[in-house]
Amino acid sequence: MKRILQYLLGLVAIFVASCEPGSDNIDWPEYLGGADRNHYSELKQIDSANISKVKLAWEFRTGDSGQMQCSPLVVEGVLYGVTASNQLFALNAATGVEIWRFIPDTNRSSQTNRGVAFWRNGKDKRILFSYQSWLYAIDAITGKPVNTFGEDGKVSLRAGLDEGSGKKFVVSTTPGTIYEDIIIMPVRVGEGVGAANGYVQAFNVVTGKLVWVFKTIPHPGEKGYETWPEEAYKNPAIGGANNWAGMALDKKRGIIYVPTGSASFDFYGGNRKGTNLFSNCILALDAATGRYIWHYQTVRHDIWDRDLPAPPNLVTIYKDGKRTDAVAQVTKSGHVFVLDRETGQPLFPVDELDVPASDLPGEEAWPSQPVPRLPKPFARQQLSESDISQFSEKRDSLLAIFRNSNKGLFHPLGLKETILFPGADGGAEWGGAAVSPDGMMYVNSNEMAWVFSLSKKNKSEVPVPATGHSLYNTYCGSCHKPDLSGSPESGYPALTDLKKRMKPEEALTIVSAGKGMMPGFTMLAKRQKQMIVDYLYGQDKVEASDSPGQATSFTDVPYEFNGYNKFLDERGLPAITPPWGTLTAINLNTGEHRWQIPLGNETLLKTKGITDTGTENYGGPLVTAGGLVIIAATKDAKIRAFNREGKRVWEYDLPAAGFATPITYSVKGKQYIVIACGGTKLGTTKGDSYLAFAIP
Repeated sequence: MKRILQYLLGLVAIFVASCEPGSDNIDWPEYLGGADRNHYSELKQIDSANISKVKLAWEFRTGDSGQMQCSPLVVEGVLYGVTASNQLFALNAATGVEIWRFIPDTNRSSQTNRGVAFWRNGKDKRILFSYQSWLYAIDAITGKPVNTFGEDGKVSLRAGLDEGSGKKFVVSTTPGTIYEDIIIMPVRVGEGVGAANGYVQAFNVVTGKLVWVFKTIPHPGEKGYETWPEEAYKNPAIGGANNWAGMALDKKRGIIYVPTGSASFDFYGGNRKGTNLFSNCILALDAATGRYIWHYQTVRHDIWDRDLPAPPNLVTIYKDGKRTDAVAQVTKSGHVFVLDRETGQPLFPVDELDVPASDLPGEEAWPSQPVPRLPKPFARQQLSESDISQFSEKRDSLLAIFRNSNKGLFHPLGLKETILFPGADGGAEWGGAAVSPDGMMYVNSNEMAWVFSLSKKNKSEVPVPATGHSLYNTYCGSCHKPDLSGSPESGYPALTDLKKRMKPEEALTIVSAGKGMMPGFTMLAKRQKQMIVDYLYGQDKVEASDSPGQATSFTDVPYEFNGYNKFLDERGLPAITPPWGTLTAINLNTGEHRWQIPLGNETLLKTKGITDTGTENYGGPLVTAGGLVIIAATKDAKIRAFNREGKRVWEYDLPAAGFATPITYSVKGKQYIVIACGGTKLGTTKGDSYLAFAIP
């Protein structure tokens, strides 16, 4: 009865908020604040002079703990977000009281989700949100599926992909972008051999019907086809070139700007020789039709997993005596490409950097790569021996690894270890950058080195082993370690206590669908996935038959990746000198830095009086007309506010790390700041809270 009463009161709250004339509500109606993805708000009730007075206004406990990357929406006094396991909810944005909740599946989802999209036409108001391989349309008033959308309120995100995608890993972890009655969807696909193609798809918001598809791995006769081997689009070993990070939309021009990722397999491209359009591109497409307008490729023939990691910012800068509409794209390498919004031409010089050739037989690394001269990079670009950490008691061992590894921004991976810096998680990551109307960009960055290498495969056909143990060693051991100890600091948790953390069916879902950097093992039969889970839960069985079962062809890719390994010291701290995370203000009008500061503190060192180290950070900043830059994101579980000069003016200890991008809005003239606090990542404490701050 209490739940029914709460639901009815919630409906009344939605009705009152939507009908109240002249109310001082300023919404946060789109992902990252608007279609320009600038994380900017005109609100200034809370400013650098009074933010020290803010208090916790409300806390919403989802009852569903785990990593939350969600940056929610607020429309007409209602906040829409998702929980750790991707349950959709609506809250009263002034009180944090739950109005409704939609749970698409009784099983807990392993998929993180960064937010939702909102669409309206008169009284028809919908939340578009993704769950596993489905796009749902949910009535924003009732929280029920819109049954006239697709089939029972959902459509498949595989609808416009090539045949064969049905058994492959396809999800969406970032909200789609709405243009009129169309939603253009990002998709996340696998990164290994045999991943699905990452085509850009647009669906009708009303009916769910597929409207258009842009093929990022071109078919014969399509632009870019010549940048791949013949019929690469048919090769089942090649996939990816997807947009997973989200997009930005110029509503006036009707142009959508789509950043794409690398083609798969991510670290070897001998079977996809060429520049590989349209991987690693900023794509400008007609939002209504998907028609190609222009592209700019930031990495050619990517063999480093240098996906464009965040939506671009649509900005207007003052350069060469005039105001120019531009697209500003941050990268994992710590650069910003600033392009003319209509032509795609760089607005600052871009140098062609000669890069090393690959020493792997069959691989043909592209001989040059584009590197912006301006804006100045916001992450270090090179490491020397003096950059190896002085905090380690085993510094000599770290120096030996450094000296014996290949190095350099575009050094191809090989059998010898290569230090990738900035690492696989940037530089910039999915949190992206905030930009104020004066052209000042605020971007947080990771400064973590990673150690990558490849190994030869022994045979062109690899038989499936006959035990769960041997399957685990083949497919999981390189990251989670043969003894199940994992590498938590690298993002790979120990599996020794798996029984305490999740049910076997949840683990089977992760093995099948993937999570985080882990791909789904779509090449394995259901029986084989179950064998891995049985092994992890102490129920491994030796098959009666020694038959190899299903075999996976590796004839196109004779190498395998040895896992995502961070360059760490004996305590799990970065093996390089601080700062390990930064926040940088970049003047996009000139390309110069205004300031750069460490972001976060490493707890292990802070207790010894060593501060301002910076930490790895995930989630982006918020910038307001009140002169504030607000960001959580750090491992040390704080949310901080800085003024426009980079001085910290406020911080608050969160119940769990806020690996998400904060939002701000006002209800009846009162400004709120909200952050999702799920922790979990980087070995941090789990949480289940959304916190709202305001001046009492």
